[in-house]
Amino acid sequence: MARAAILQLARSQARQLSCGSFRSGCQPYRHATELYFGSAKQNFTSPGLLDSLQKRWASQAAATKDDNKISIGPSGGKEAGEEEKDTDVVYHGPISSTIKKVKLLSLSTCCLSVSLGPVITFMTSPDLNIILKGAVASSVIFFSATTTGVLHWFVSPYIHKIRWQPGSDSFEVEMMTWLATFVPKTIKFSDIRPAETNRPFVTFKANDNFYFVDADHCHNKALLARLTPQKPSAQGSAFKNL
Repeated sequence: MARAAILQLARSQARQLSCGSFRSGCQPYRHATELYFGSAKQNFTSPGLLDSLQKRWASQAAATKDDNKISIGPSGGKEAGEEEKDTDVVYHGPISSTIKKVKLLSLSTCCLSVSLGPVITFMTSPDLNIILKGAVASSVIFFSATTTGVLHWFVSPYIHKIRWQPGSDSFEVEMMTWLATFVPKTIKFSDIRPAETNRPFVTFKANDNFYFVDADHCHNKALLARLTPQKPSAQGSAFKNL
């Protein structure tokens, strides 16, 4: 009996010790968890954090709204970036975008006339003579190609952009090709000659090519003076011949 009572008492004390040690060991972890989540909750609900989050959400919503708007031309950020990169651009053609749109429209109508004109002509009026149909289709194609060629000849001297650094003996221009794409060209000031021609909208001649600059929109007067050389007067040429 005494031995059984001693064993039972030892077992009960061992259980109490194990439970106490377990509770004392878990207490620091519980306290640390409460401190962490409590501080996180306090930081999240602080007025400064809420204000910053509201401002960020408002700015994102405004940017999304501005992006969804339909605008003509590049956005403000892109335009500012282009101005930072193109610091040496001293001239922009005022009607450059209009010329490009008109040329694209002319090219589109020319392609449609060449591809669909004969088909439509031969499919309509089956009683019409085949020779007359061919003449009509050829006339449509010739008229469309002629108008496209005349438009390109008329606007080919137009300079769309000029890049120049003051002090340099050359400058770079952007011209438009047949396919309404821009191609850069480098021109030296020593190659510039007066444009002695009756062709309209021509400012100067260089390397057997004509170029046009809108003087009213060229704000760099030093560059404009070098692009518009004066023709020698008759009196000066007479003295030179003497």
